[in-house]
Amino acid sequence: MNTLNRRTTFSLLAALSTLVVTGCSQTESPDIATLVIKDARVWTGNVDQPWAEAVASQGDKIIAVGTNKDVEALIGDDTRVISVPGSMLVPGFIDTHVHFISGGSGLASVQLRDATTPDEFSARIGEFARNINPGEWIMYGDWDHTLWGGDLPRRDWIDELTPDNPVWVSRLDGHMALANSAALELAGVDADTADIDGGTIVRYEDGRPTGILKDNAMLLVEGAIPEATAAKLDREAKAAMEYVAANGVTTVHDMAGWSSLATYRRAEIKGDLITRIYSVVPLQDWERLRDEVELRGTGSEWLRIGGLKGFMDGSLGSHTAAMLEPFTDAPQDKGFLINELDDMRAWVSGADSAGLQVMVHAIGDKAIKDLLDIYLDAVESNGQRDRRFRMEHAQHIAPNDIERFAVQEIIASMQPYHAIDDGRWAEDVIGAERAETTYAFRSLIEAGARVSFGSDWSVAPATPIEGIYAAVTRRTLDDANPDGWMPAQKVTVEQSLHAYTTVAAFASFEEDIKGMLKPGMLADFVLLDRDLTKIAPESIRDTQVLRTVAGGAVVYERN
Repeated sequence: MNTLNRRTTFSLLAALSTLVVTGCSQTESPDIATLVIKDARVWTGNVDQPWAEAVASQGDKIIAVGTNKDVEALIGDDTRVISVPGSMLVPGFIDTHVHFISGGSGLASVQLRDATTPDEFSARIGEFARNINPGEWIMYGDWDHTLWGGDLPRRDWIDELTPDNPVWVSRLDGHMALANSAALELAGVDADTADIDGGTIVRYEDGRPTGILKDNAMLLVEGAIPEATAAKLDREAKAAMEYVAANGVTTVHDMAGWSSLATYRRAEIKGDLITRIYSVVPLQDWERLRDEVELRGTGSEWLRIGGLKGFMDGSLGSHTAAMLEPFTDAPQDKGFLINELDDMRAWVSGADSAGLQVMVHAIGDKAIKDLLDIYLDAVESNGQRDRRFRMEHAQHIAPNDIERFAVQEIIASMQPYHAIDDGRWAEDVIGAERAETTYAFRSLIEAGARVSFGSDWSVAPATPIEGIYAAVTRRTLDDANPDGWMPAQKVTVEQSLHAYTTVAAFASFEEDIKGMLKPGMLADFVLLDRDLTKIAPESIRDTQVLRTVAGGAVVYERN
């Protein structure tokens, strides 16, 4: 059966089943389960019942969690029973930070993430260009210049290979990208183009742009990219949902925008959503979202709105993170803020006063400190309420700001894979002392702060298993740190599971319906091939997702 049609088919069957059991011709008890998973080590996320061995669901809700014997009476002739001894069942993973549509598009674009030399980088782009139509844009890529020594790519590397195709390929952090000459010409960017506040145009010695644009300067090229058609966006959403389902993700918090929201609404109407989506829009659009929520509400269990995403700064890898002190490898550079502080205060306060949830990207220690101050100002201005401010990334925290997350009740929305990726080179950029509170998972949790986990896909893979591996081991991708990079910040498997489930559900005001395995909660869960708590930490990344269930329907099965 086609994966995207499974939920629609399942919903129809569940509706027919409900008619049968409530009508005079019913032949089985309404307590009969539609799906049972047994013989598993079940981590529930529920402090009142942490462990079990079986879960039963009816329709899209869990009806029993307990022993195999507890669910036996719920098994009927039509119940699907899954038994994999030695497996582990956990609540569906919630990825609290993705760029969903771009991730789906990137699956079908040029792949540059593991290019280790400038020649390989150029050759892959050239090969991709030979297999597409003239005029088509080559985008995404997710390159990492640290893999070949740190030289930023230039348009002269690829111009001769791409004469008929505009190129706009981004670094894996999304805070700078390379344009070829064709793309720069379409965008009208040349030696006379003025620099942009909150961004950088990297130039040759004669003033001509090299093709690298950082942060706000990227808007110059992005404005020239043709708008994607609805059909293309629908295909990209489908690819994204199938990808995350295969990795055990049942909910994503998408940091995209209005066109993505429209795409998800089309999919919901068709019954094609197999991933639950919290669709977040730009912070500066808070008045538009306020009006949207007043008109249409905050959505359904499959598609939710009400969140706004803003930016304080850029990224460490691009040297655009806003730091209190200069970068170790660039003593004259402290990075920069992308938006004026007065604008950020006005947007945050306005959005908060409208009852919307605010989540803001902050990576450098200055950006983090300034955002904590802005959040504090908003609380003082608008009064106490359950607002659940979030800080996205919160990567490089000044030590005396760690406790503020708990005191101010700020959710740290973090991405553990970044720690084992950036850990290969971060000390060269910020030094050993500042690195001690980089990706400070343990310090934040011990301070009493809520930490949720995500991926930042497509900047990093949307693979919670790798995220758990990263948080537990902190072994960098180059295996240069077998005992862990900044090992004092390691956390346990169960702390990581909570960050991907119970805390992640709290981070979107949905802890009453998801994030744990408990009767009455949504039937979203993931079956793994091994118990993560019983294996060597370095083996976690070898774990396989066997089944992913969303709304009681199996949306992914491993062959």
